[in-house]
This record gives sequence, structure tokens and C-alpha cells, in this order.
Amino acid sequence: MQKKALNTCVALVVLGCVGTPAVAADLKIGNPETDLGELSVSGFLRAKFQDKSWDSTSDNKLTFDAAKINVDYKSPKIFGHIEYRCYQFDELCDFSTLVDAYAGYNINDKHLIQAGLQAVPFGPGRFWESNYYGGVVTQIGLEDAHNVGVKYQGKFDSGTKVELGYFSNDGGTYGGPYSKDASRYTSNYVKPENTDHTYLDETNMFVARVQQDIGGLPEGLSSNVGASYWYSDIDNKTYNTTGDRKAWALFGNLAYNDLALAVTVGQNDVDNKDPNNSITSLMGSFDDNYFVANKGTFYTADVSYSFKNVGKFDSISTYAMYSSYDKDEAGFKTSSRNLVGMAAYYKDITFVAEYIMGKNDFLIGGPSNSYAEGTNDGTEKLLNLQLYYNF
Repeated sequence: MQKKALNTCVALVVLGCVGTPAVAADLKIGNPETDLGELSVSGFLRAKFQDKSWDSTSDNKLTFDAAKINVDYKSPKIFGHIEYRCYQFDELCDFSTLVDAYAGYNINDKHLIQAGLQAVPFGPGRFWESNYYGGVVTQIGLEDAHNVGVKYQGKFDSGTKVELGYFSNDGGTYGGPYSKDASRYTSNYVKPENTDHTYLDETNMFVARVQQDIGGLPEGLSSNVGASYWYSDIDNKTYNTTGDRKAWALFGNLAYNDLALAVTVGQNDVDNKDPNNSITSLMGSFDDNYFVANKGTFYTADVSYSFKNVGKFDSISTYAMYSSYDKDEAGFKTSSRNLVGMAAYYKDITFVAEYIMGKNDFLIGGPSNSYAEGTNDGTEKLLNLQLYYNF
């Protein structure tokens, strides 16, 4: 009943934004440079058209897809941020989830601390690619991961940026029509629907990220390199034991004017203390459950080029991505997601066109064991067209 009421409230907010977009776009109160601060609301409404190679029954029509609401507070010392999203599976906002809810304090202009539900500082950033669909590493809970904790961030004159975080637990479950515990934004270990499967929970996450700007480069050229490390407890609720996750990532970014290249490589190593299945673990997000191999190496490479002031468009961005999870277990098949696409920006409107190829990828037509042993020798394809109204 509470989830249904929450989804109804979110749907009403979305309908309100559709009906009064001009008012939402101007919703700012106060001044961020004063002690009283500024409160603002922003977000997007998104429609989509998708053609799936694995689904011949798809109706292939433009439908409402998602809405995002951001509430931000800024002042010289105190800041805060809330991000809430709702999606349409069968009806308006039948899946909705909290993404972020944190508050922070600016110690000075280079150092801050923030606490609450927030992005985990692992890898090159919240998103590792320039596209709108994301890479396969998102599904193993290391990219675009949002958990509950506290983080310190410091920037130094040497061009070094340091982030240290402790996250006590994941962001919890919200409202969805299909799963009791996988109704969440981030891919986390979840309570299984099938009691024969082991129930895992990730806690006590210690995460560190260091990023270094490269100086002395020619005009128009910029670059940075970095590394991150993740250590956490994996609580096995079924057998009352505790294992761990150890993960690391190395990354680099190189840009020359409007051309950008980003590369990330790392490893995921999970000990789930499961006497019956030590090589895979159950995870879930976006109202679905799936198995993930406990040990593997991941790769992400992304290249993009931005064209400014093209006709009536403010800019047009083109991009391509390679993303994979190569499992250590003998006989397990690599999961990959490759993508080419473009995004065109005109005032408050964004149009996205992406062609995605997935192999052993649960989100691109694969079965629930795609990120584990994998059983699909073929490549599935998705044409993803999206239209955003940003407010």
C-alpha cells in the first residue's frame, strides 16, 4: 500500500511537470552566494522508441519512459541534493526509486564532506561513458553505484583529487511491480525470490579514489589518470557467515579540443562464503534479479566528439563504447555491450539515437545467468531512440 501511494504521488508530480514545464524550468528560490542559500528544482521527462532483435512482439511505438526530479540546495557552506526517478514498465511510474539524498559541508573551496545516499567514488566518475545507456559494468554494481555513507573530497594545488568514503549499506528497495527487493536503482546483492538461492548483503564498504591531472601539455590537450579501490563485507544471510568484495580500477582520460577518449580497466573479486555456489552471486536492480560471476576483469573504452553550433542545434555529440566483463571461471563466457550513437541538443530538448549490441548481456536480450556462466553465443541488438525535455 505504501509503495502504491508513493508511485501515485510521483506520477502526479510528473503530470504536473508535463502540464507546467515553463514554471518548473524557472523554479529557483534564493541566492547560492548568501548564507540563506538557494533552493532549486530540475530534472527531465523522457520518451523512448525501441526496436529489439530478441522481441518480435514489441509494439515499436513512442512511449513515456522516465522522469527525473532533482532538488538542490546551495549556500557557501552547506549543500544538499535529492534525485528521484520514476519509470514506466506497464503504466505511468509503476517503478520509482530514490537515487541520491545527501547533505554536505564545504570546509573551504577545495575540501568538503557529504553524508547520505550518494554515488560511490569508484572508477573515473559516476558514469564511465559518454552515452545514455551505460556499460555492462553497471550490472555488477561498480559503475553508477549509489549507497549510504559518508565521503571526504579534497582537491590540491598539484592537480590531485582525493576521495575517501565509508558506506554502511546499500540504498534499499523502493516501488516496483515485479520484485520485492530488486526495485532499486543501483545493482546490489538482493534477497532472492527463490528460497533455494543464497541471500547476500553488502555492508561496510571502504572506497578510495585518486585522480591526477597531467600538466605541461600542448594547448587544447588535457589528460588525467587515476585509480580506485573498493573493499566491503559480503554478509551471507543464508549461512550466517561473512565474506568480502575486493575490487580495483585504473582509468585515464585524454581530450583534445572536442575529441575525448576514456579507458577503464579493473578487477572484481567476491568471496560470498557460499558452500554450494562460490562462483556466482545473485544481484538485482530495476525490478529484476540476475546472477553475476564473482571473479572477473572488466574493460570500458569510450570515444566521443562534439560538434558545436550545428545549424539550429546548440551541439551534436557522437560517441562509441566498448564494455565487457571477462570472467575468471573456466567455461564462463564474456559479457559485452558495444554501442554507437549520437545526441543532439536544442535548447531544453535532447534527442538520442543509439545502436547497442549485447552478448551475454541480460539487459540486451540475455537470460538471467548472462553475467555468470552465460549461455548465449549470438549477439542481440537494440535500437534505442530517446527524446528528453530538460527542465
